[in-house]
Amino acid sequence: MGNFGKKVETFINVFVDAGGYKTVTTGLKNTLIIAILGLVIGIVIGILIATVRVTPKKRGFMKILDSFCSFYVGFFRGTPIVVQLLLFYYVMLPILGLRMSSVSVAVCVFGLNSAAYISEIMRGGILSVDPGQMEGGRSVGLSYGTTMMKIIIPQAIKNIIPSLGNEFIALIKETSVVSFVGATDLYVAFNYIGSNSYEFMVPYLVMALIYIVLVFAISMLIKVVERSLRKSDKSL
Repeated sequence: MGNFGKKVETFINVFVDAGGYKTVTTGLKNTLIIAILGLVIGIVIGILIATVRVTPKKRGFMKILDSFCSFYVGFFRGTPIVVQLLLFYYVMLPILGLRMSSVSVAVCVFGLNSAAYISEIMRGGILSVDPGQMEGGRSVGLSYGTTMMKIIIPQAIKNIIPSLGNEFIALIKETSVVSFVGATDLYVAFNYIGSNSYEFMVPYLVMALIYIVLVFAISMLIKVVERSLRKSDKSL
């Protein structure tokens, strides 16, 4: 215990006296920004992709669009997110002549990656809705698109709330790879403290604890949302 106490003391010295908390604050902020914005982008694009993939393919344009969506989903689900980060940051940006911060790149890549998974989750949610809902919407004069956006998709989202929560948790944990493009996240922050104190045990334990707290908070939030949705359904 004495040796561990010295390790804790060393960690506190670097964390407080040497300003390590500033790096941790920046890392936590970036982790949340990347995960939250990535999830929002993923939901928006994922809903569009899922809608395309469940729409009847009567025209050539829709078939082409469906093929593109299938390729998109296959690419982002079939390659590691680290590879996607490196391709975007070191290949796509130079080719396009664009300049973006490492955090902005991470947000874009995580959003595009998340969209591939959410599209499949959303597609399953849409297919789980009673087909009679679509027939009922069309029978009262609503177009296919209007019925989908106002009736089908809202019900599908209710069905996939737990899966969206799992995707958010996965994004939080996967942000540990953004250091490959120079972004500061929780891993980089605590690795910085460990490097400055020559002691990694306590920094990594604290980092793991923060991840656990974040995941627990998200899980509780999802339960609250599910509970409120069930109450709203019962009141109808």
